[in-house]
Amino acid sequence: MRRCVLFGYRGTGKTGIGTILARRLNVPFLDTDALIEEGSGRTIPIIFRDDGEERFRDLEREVIAALPAGNCVIGTGGGAVMDAKNMERLRAGSVCVLLTADLATIGRRLARAPRPPLTSLPLQEEIGQMITHRRRQYAASADFCMDTSATSPEEAADEILSFLEQGTIPAPARETAFRWFASGPLPAPERAQLESLLTGPERDVQTRFLGIAGWPAAHSKSPFLFNRLFERYGLNYHYTRFEDPSIGTIMRVARDIDAKGLSVTIPFKKDVMACLDEIDDAAQQIGAVNTVVFACGIARGYNTDWLGIRKPITGLQGARAVLLGAGGVAAAAAYALADLGMEVTILNRTPAKARTLAEHFGCRWGAWDAFDGLNPDLVVNATPLGMQPDTRSPLGADQLKKEMTVFDLVYTPPVTPLIAAARKAGCATITGTEVFIHQAREQFRLFFGIDVPDTVIREILA
Repeated sequence: MRRCVLFGYRGTGKTGIGTILARRLNVPFLDTDALIEEGSGRTIPIIFRDDGEERFRDLEREVIAALPAGNCVIGTGGGAVMDAKNMERLRAGSVCVLLTADLATIGRRLARAPRPPLTSLPLQEEIGQMITHRRRQYAASADFCMDTSATSPEEAADEILSFLEQGTIPAPARETAFRWFASGPLPAPERAQLESLLTGPERDVQTRFLGIAGWPAAHSKSPFLFNRLFERYGLNYHYTRFEDPSIGTIMRVARDIDAKGLSVTIPFKKDVMACLDEIDDAAQQIGAVNTVVFACGIARGYNTDWLGIRKPITGLQGARAVLLGAGGVAAAAAYALADLGMEVTILNRTPAKARTLAEHFGCRWGAWDAFDGLNPDLVVNATPLGMQPDTRSPLGADQLKKEMTVFDLVYTPPVTPLIAAARKAGCATITGTEVFIHQAREQFRLFFGIDVPDTVIREILA
């Protein structure tokens, strides 16, 4: 069997439920807090009192690194999810269950079993604040969710056993979903693999799904990248393509097969926002979502595009930048450039669109032909020009000066006409592949809590 790892805040029942679950599975139950106390010869309150939380987290990492690889149930400390290395070790070869409970229930349980406070707040306020602070990481930890507010430990263990044995996707939903996938443009090899995973006689009911949501999505490198990352990190997941002209249909299918998440591409980055339960602050400001995480019945939206854009240009803080385009990708770029304190001018062939975006982010704006009078340090192309099959460059060769850094957000092809012309002119260049690498890294962290080095992603894409 795969390891079963229980995550959740203090008071959600990890120890009680884990003990019962392990007994029913006839495997050991390992509680990381208990192992820390056993190894140090001190209780956790004393470790906190004498050495502080930082030392406790060091001990926690050491204990998690030494856990066996299989045939056990593991109960984790409430804050273990905050460490990416912990998540990498705990998720490998495991099925992960997030235990939740309402704040009042957690408060009552903790009042009976005092532990060191994590803040100076009253208990109930501390619980709410800490759960909010850890929300992303808890969602990333969940293969399955279990609300323990109104269940006994025995009932919760029964329900988890049902997850492990039957999964969460009813057979009719699997059949219906596969017919939908098969009716679309999914390539034959990918369709055959998906059929085996969804409806095949040897299917693993614990396998979870993610995918790229777009129309079209054939150009995306995400299926190739993510499926290899799953192999590398021992994750029981499959990444496919959700292609349909309706984002509403895509979201329905994703929920029907209990998908873990979606990477959202054109033309749905704005439209998907109406389908979500919660949206991250950055995505709200940008007005576009490119990442959806499903956990415990809630669909949360994030934007990692701006982080992918920001990372390669952090050394150009305060530069004068020209941003070409005023669409959804341009909004993410404007947010990233503004976050780096750059002096930004947005140009678009429809000046009114440039003005609207510029006013939203406090930038300058102008018509397309204003470029030659601006003399920027950095040029960012956020238009689709250069993306196959439209291989035009947004700028002429005579407009590029060797003092400029040219950043093309288009990554198909890897070397666009703009990048080729900029290199010929002696400019420093940044390709759209850099955006893809860094935004995918952030997506993976949101999906699983694991921090993949960009060198690993480059190795896979090479």
